Amino acid sequence: MPRKRKYNNSMTNEILHRLENGEITITKAFNLLNQTTVLDYTTKIYDNNENPNQLEELLAELDGLIGLKKVKKLIHEYRAFIEIQKRRQHVGLKTEPLVMHMIFKGNPGTGKTTVARILSKILKELGVLEKGHMIEAERADLVGEYIGHTAQKTRKMIQKALGGVLFIDEAYSLARGGERDFGKEAIDTMVKALEDYKNSLVIILAGYPKEMDEFLITNPGLKSRFPLQLNFEDYTLKELIAIGEKLALDRDYKFTLEAKTYLYQLLLTLQAKGELESGNARTVRNIIERAIRSQAVRLLNQEEYRREELMYLKREDLEKGVEECQDV
Repeated sequence: MPRKRKYNNSMTNEILHRLENGEITITKAFNLLNQTTVLDYTTKIYDNNENPNQLEELLAELDGLIGLKKVKKLIHEYRAFIEIQKRRQHVGLKTEPLVMHMIFKGNPGTGKTTVARILSKILKELGVLEKGHMIEAERADLVGEYIGHTAQKTRKMIQKALGGVLFIDEAYSLARGGERDFGKEAIDTMVKALEDYKNSLVIILAGYPKEMDEFLITNPGLKSRFPLQLNFEDYTLKELIAIGEKLALDRDYKFTLEAKTYLYQLLLTLQAKGELESGNARTVRNIIERAIRSQAVRLLNQEEYRREELMYLKREDLEKGVEECQDV
């Protein structure tokens, strides 16, 4: 059954007014009327103006993340693209279809999940998604144990994500078992969903850069369906220190100068050993969280304390935090 076309009332009135004034021909008027339906026909645009400042707040949150310059730049470009497509629609110009499915490539702890959560809300405020929530999934959430079970599990996750984003981490694991593996069934079900729910779902596939590139080669059909690829580069040492300070500050903690110096030297050593890449910002987060607990133990039996003492993390607190990380 063909989909019913919807017209933009304000644009329709403007076209009819121009026709009545002899500014355009009947043929031109019909062509303009058809063009006003393009966005509505390919991707429904939702009216999400409950809080007009919400979009700017989300973009500020995105920009406030440490590093990720290229990722932020691309997201801002697509924000502009979406907004201009709506303006072009309003004045009767041709518009491009909005295909927002994405590939996030980067090592663990480089901000992929954090950016995906913010992006899902941004797409809601831009009117691309109705709800703007994010559902996280991995192979175990999508792949079943017998024939037919995988499609059922995958469809269930897709249903949960409708109106928002389905974020699939380590997506390449779906193709690792070969032709007989049930992971292929999950991919086929997901590809079908791209067509069935193209107006109400954005899927983001995430994982290591090399593995994701190999995954796209083995599944060439996915590359055209996921036109947006964002590369999440590893953080520099300077950025990791800034992330550590922000994580502490968000919890009303600060580093002493000695503690900050120790953290820098520690990260430098881990980087030289090649042990930092697998953790990245996640490593810093773990150290900070354990250091906070170590500080609590250190201060617990202290009868008197000043406000500053409750705030500052010392070198010994970080050292204890590192010991805990190594013991786990």
